[in-house]
Amino acid sequence: MPNMQKMIISQDTPSFKIDKNIYGHFSEHLGRCIYEGMFVGANSEIPNINGMRTDVVNALKAIKIPVLRWPGGCFADEYHWADGIGPKEKRKKMINTHWGGVVEDNSFGTHEFLELCRQIECEPYICGNVGSGTVREMQEWVEYITFDGLSPMSQLRQENGQKDPWKIKYWGVGNENWGCGGNMSAEYYANEYKRYATYIRNFSGNMIHKIACGPSDADYNWTEVLMREVRYMMWGLSLHHYTLPTGNWGAKGSATDFDENSYFHTLKSTMKMDELITRHSTVMDKYDPGKAIALAVDEWGIWTDCEPGTNPGFLYQQNSLRDALLAAVNFDIFNKHADRVKMANIAQTANVLQSVVLTDKEKMILTPTYHAFKLYTAHHDSIYLPVYFKSPDYCFENERIPAVSCTASKSSSGEINITITNIDSENEYEFEIEIRGAASINSVSSEILTADKINSVNTFEKLDTVTTQTYDGFTVKDGVFTVKLAPKSLVLIKLCDKAAK
Repeated sequence: MPNMQKMIISQDTPSFKIDKNIYGHFSEHLGRCIYEGMFVGANSEIPNINGMRTDVVNALKAIKIPVLRWPGGCFADEYHWADGIGPKEKRKKMINTHWGGVVEDNSFGTHEFLELCRQIECEPYICGNVGSGTVREMQEWVEYITFDGLSPMSQLRQENGQKDPWKIKYWGVGNENWGCGGNMSAEYYANEYKRYATYIRNFSGNMIHKIACGPSDADYNWTEVLMREVRYMMWGLSLHHYTLPTGNWGAKGSATDFDENSYFHTLKSTMKMDELITRHSTVMDKYDPGKAIALAVDEWGIWTDCEPGTNPGFLYQQNSLRDALLAAVNFDIFNKHADRVKMANIAQTANVLQSVVLTDKEKMILTPTYHAFKLYTAHHDSIYLPVYFKSPDYCFENERIPAVSCTASKSSSGEINITITNIDSENEYEFEIEIRGAASINSVSSEILTADKINSVNTFEKLDTVTTQTYDGFTVKDGVFTVKLAPKSLVLIKLCDKAAK
């Protein structure tokens, strides 16, 4: 075993809140994410409330998902909201040209999405159509949802069964407008954004937080242009970045059939998120030194080849222990930058890419990534505590990356929560942890997420191969706290300051 490592967690350093929306989710009309994944219709034999799968809703409530982004994704910029309201038998059908060429019957629309959010108890985040839509169309959608006075849109909403307006906080003005949302230049989109945003009005006391389409990956010029031109008209700027195991969009790599070489380089690749956020934040700081504008990483996660035998346009992939550890590494990066990062939305919630649930008819799996989300609920809306330590190296052949990442936070009740991830596939590490500013620490509880193999998965036949377990690999003695980190594991430690009780 390597020598004891030292970790210092400071309660004395002024810090910032970890916004719970960092643990947000993304749901698109893509494959089986919406249909079958979350919505089965009121007449389905699968248990549901108003068409929403009861098992999936309960699972999402259990990880306290704070915000859900919809309807896309690339689908957002070909979605016309008026096709998805009114009697289902009269709704227009369309071809989902982006994802599989299947028929979209619009049976899941605005009313259904807001009902889903009501059941999950999360904030809705709607992404409006800039690519193929109009300013009037988006303005009327906002009015339809939020206006409680007399107008054609509020009357139409009432005719469709919703007397009172809804509240909507987050509104995206287009999606990936540098690509599938219109192939625009940054300057052109900035002008379009100003035009659309002007007509996204606050009705009836509802206050909309407008999110501008931000850059893809390392397009720092896009961030520069948007911050220079429209910073006074937006709450936040989005960022999209996916982790590709091979780094190649043509052959991304398998979700389950991979060796340590692929595992190592996938985790090395996902660490680029830290550089991207740092550099985009530096550009934002130039125009917004007070960090009033949020960075919203509203699409992120691992993107592998789809499962063999499935529709390649549906992006269905399995989910392994590797993906849970990858999620934890990204959570730690987002949390470290939580003075700027106020939202992140994993892609996607069900049956698409790095899902937290997979479904097959009446069956449902909670994926390893789901369990990572559940452990990190400890940090929701807590105060970030700076962590000082030197990570041991995870070495593979002639390369090395940090083996350990960590987040520490303090809840409103005074509980100190620490999540520590050891991505090293073979080596255990032990840390002595000093909590500065605490008088007398004792442990409340601890859990661990790990499995026998880096590519262990949960299946419909065996649901709990990768799940959390109670963990006792720590000691608290004479004010000294030590923890052992098993290989390829994520550990949550809950502590309390006895003197503060």
